[in-house]
Amino acid sequence: MPRILSIDYGQKRTGIAVTDEMQIIASGLTTIPSATAIAFLKDYFLKEKVEAVLIGEPKQMNGEPSESASIIKGFVTHFTNHFPDMKVIRVDERFTSKMAFQSMIDSGLKKKQRQNKALIDEISATIMLQDYLTRKRI
Repeated sequence: MPRILSIDYGQKRTGIAVTDEMQIIASGLTTIPSATAIAFLKDYFLKEKVEAVLIGEPKQMNGEPSESASIIKGFVTHFTNHFPDMKVIRVDERFTSKMAFQSMIDSGLKKKQRQNKALIDEISATIMLQDYLTRKRI
């Protein structure tokens, strides 16, 4: 069974998470510089079979697009130009960064470790993906 990949795209960094081959568990894969995202994904797609890619959709509390929505929309366009056959699923990413930070606290990471923004991005992508998997099963 092919994997599902999740992308938490940002101006500087992009967190990436992926499912296991049975699409049961989401795991953080890595955080990369956003400028290298397409090259990284081309390489990854050559090595692993991926069925769909989730890309976070940043929204404000009222449901309107947030300030970063236009940056991510540009990435989605760039992504679909490079991977026209890949299924793209947009998912609400509100609160994922806060949830990621809280999970770091809950897991006992020290303050210095919690300041690692790359880890927050990777965990955010994992949370988006695990939430998607949970909703898909219902």
